[in-house]
Amino acid sequence: MEIQITFDSQDVMQKVCGAGDRNLPYLELLTGSEIVERGNILTVTASQNETGDQAQALIERLKAASRSREAITEAEIFMEWQSLRNGETMPLGWTGPESDTPTISVHGRLVYPKSPAQEAYIRLMDSDQIVFATGPAGTGKTFLSVTHALSLLLSGKRRKLVITRPVVEAGESLGFLPGDLNQKINPYLRPLYDAMEAVISPTAVRKLEENGSIEVAPLAYMRGRSLQNAVVLLDEAQNTTKEQMLMFLTRIGENASAVITGDESQVDLPRGRQSGLSHALSILRDINGIGIIRFHSRDVVRGRIVQKIIDAYASDCAPRGMNG
Repeated sequence: MEIQITFDSQDVMQKVCGAGDRNLPYLELLTGSEIVERGNILTVTASQNETGDQAQALIERLKAASRSREAITEAEIFMEWQSLRNGETMPLGWTGPESDTPTISVHGRLVYPKSPAQEAYIRLMDSDQIVFATGPAGTGKTFLSVTHALSLLLSGKRRKLVITRPVVEAGESLGFLPGDLNQKINPYLRPLYDAMEAVISPTAVRKLEENGSIEVAPLAYMRGRSLQNAVVLLDEAQNTTKEQMLMFLTRIGENASAVITGDESQVDLPRGRQSGLSHALSILRDINGIGIIRFHSRDVVRGRIVQKIIDAYASDCAPRGMNG
């Protein structure tokens, strides 16, 4: 079976094929077909009609998705492939006329969801005052919470952005790190800066910090405060204690909202201490105004290798039978 797919725009074709046609081998691997580029046409050759039809459907989805994306990566191809096989009719993040896909706008840059779970996450952050997002690394929990918070700050809907996380040592001693307190905690807060600098310049981040619009601090610094007209992010929340989580949640004042992110499989608390994130999820799930979204390995958008690693570790940690 041979199918020809024509591109009206060279820009769209370059996005789908990738720089130097780097996406074509991966498309062939996923679809089990041979794909050849000639001019503005991709020729798909498959041994079975079903295989060829799936390859064509995937490429057409990527063509449509490329209209709202700067580039098409392997991770995005994989998510589209999963979405296609799950029966989703529209490309992920599709922003065409018939779409109601939620997006985040930061200084004119559009951030779109790359999975159904990310779509649900953005909707919750738009509607609920407090949102919990749990799941493995690479699902976009922190990045989307930071970009959503920046959109509220830069649009004037909130006057302040507070980003915090507990300083809990993961196999290393904080006390033996060189420098003063700020230098010691900076490695813990660096991922949050990385997320901000992905959508606005480091210079802009520094200016917002200097005028007090952005505050990044350890969780311990939140005690005794009342945060109003602010958006507050708590990252790595699995490493809070029950007492710390209660302290944090009771900081949320008038016209303030909070997003709490974490991975319940990565708790670094001393043995025997219950995670404040797990405890909060168990007792707050039925409260109106609190949204909960749980990501899974299938929602990983960082790359398919990360998804496989997470699945492998989850399988290794799963309970075994007597003969296991």
